[in-house]
Amino acid sequence: MSGNPYISIIIPTFNEEGNIAYAIRGIKKVLKNYNYEIIVVDKHSKDKTVAIAKKLGAKVLYDDIGKGSALVKGLKSAKGEILISMDADLSHKAMELKLLIAGIETGYDICMGSRFITGGGSEDMPPIRKFGNKMFVTLVNLIFHANYSDLCYGYRSFRKGVVGRLDLDQPGMGIETEISIKAIKHHCKVLEVPSVEKKRHSGAGKLRTFHDGYIILKTIIRNAL
Repeated sequence: MSGNPYISIIIPTFNEEGNIAYAIRGIKKVLKNYNYEIIVVDKHSKDKTVAIAKKLGAKVLYDDIGKGSALVKGLKSAKGEILISMDADLSHKAMELKLLIAGIETGYDICMGSRFITGGGSEDMPPIRKFGNKMFVTLVNLIFHANYSDLCYGYRSFRKGVVGRLDLDQPGMGIETEISIKAIKHHCKVLEVPSVEKKRHSGAGKLRTFHDGYIILKTIIRNAL
């Protein structure tokens, strides 16, 4: 649709040529009655990710640092009133976009998808990751007097202007944890909505369980001190 974008979708990518077309087409189908923009922030993929994204009308930015850095770059460049972070691997269902949009429209600053409230779930979480996520959620809730059910999940929406208030600086996989903690610190109105995590559609996952778990723990400790 013409006019200024009301919704901005930010998708960090690295070698996602088997997924990005499906992701963008899914977004377009769900948001066909909205003004929107799709921003792909790519880590200089070696495959056709960028070419496919451009062909399908996405704006492409580049970032070589990490997921957190890429996401922040995309969020800061977004022009929409509602900003949404989304993974490229089809683990986030496009049909849930309207739920994330509605959360902001009803007055919340940040709306977070959760796999652990009624209606949510995961098809791609081995026991070790489930245990780690539960441990980190409990720790964050205890230290920061929060009431989260999920922590390490990137399907989220934001009211325009909130990202600047959070002053995010986590460059890697700890970005979701940093957002959750700083949302509490800055007294943001936060809503959790159910989300079902699907299995990666194609290609190799970027998550490294123990390495990224260590980064998340460091993020929690750094923000607690």
